[in-house]
Amino acid sequence: MCRWIAYTGKPIFLDRLVTQPAHSLVKQSLDSKLNITASGKLLTTNGDGFGIGWYGSHDDPGLFKDDLPAWHDENLKHICHQVKSHTFFAHIRATTTGDIQRTNCHPFSYKNWLFQHNDHVTQFESIRRELQLDIEPSLFPELKGTTDSETFFLLALTYGLTERPKEALQRMVKRVLKALRNNDPTGALNLSCALSDGKTLYTLRFSYNEEAMTQFYSTHSHCFGDFEGPDEKMPSESTVVVSEPLDKASEKWTEIPNNTFTTVVKNNVTIEPFLDESEADSV
Repeated sequence: MCRWIAYTGKPIFLDRLVTQPAHSLVKQSLDSKLNITASGKLLTTNGDGFGIGWYGSHDDPGLFKDDLPAWHDENLKHICHQVKSHTFFAHIRATTTGDIQRTNCHPFSYKNWLFQHNDHVTQFESIRRELQLDIEPSLFPELKGTTDSETFFLLALTYGLTERPKEALQRMVKRVLKALRNNDPTGALNLSCALSDGKTLYTLRFSYNEEAMTQFYSTHSHCFGDFEGPDEKMPSESTVVVSEPLDKASEKWTEIPNNTFTTVVKNNVTIEPFLDESEADSV
């Protein structure tokens, strides 16, 4: 179980989301309010590593990741204060799959793409080999860690993510569901993903056999929290998507429905159905 944020719009410094808000991502690493596990337990601490990914003057994104807790790394604070970006991701990790190591920290990247997510899949160790055999051989060397997250990303790339993001994610989810059911007919899959090519932000919220993990978006000028001064507003034509809001003012945030695929360009947010119920049940 993890927490993440994704921003796209007019360039801002990363610290305006990652460290400054009343319930910033770094503060969520110690005191998450909505990170509910499959058993219904509130997981308040996300201390198994962190990562940031951002787009600047190059097509490929910059990355900074470590297996330290986000609240423990002063470098993260300084980098976020200096780096300005029009599209960036940030992620804090609470692992259920994969060791605590840098290669397992999000976001993951491939060429100009970034991917991060909060997920749960039943008994990944039992289906990992089956899923990884489907990864395109030319992409297999990109597999550096041991998480289900990285496997899902490489499967989506195999299925055409760079050309058809929604269709590739649909194929990935169906493939995972097939493997899951073959191994455990009562198993669960839960995905809250963000991905970008540096121009468009996409998100997926999907669950099977358990309650979906939370996902919200906002274009509200004060969604960063209640700060003094007019310069702390979110710029116009910008959107932030989060696992949980960055303050306690929930009216500033719109919950993204379960089983949907969202496309964001600046402050234009398009939410569409992801999989028909019959498709998920018939895989």
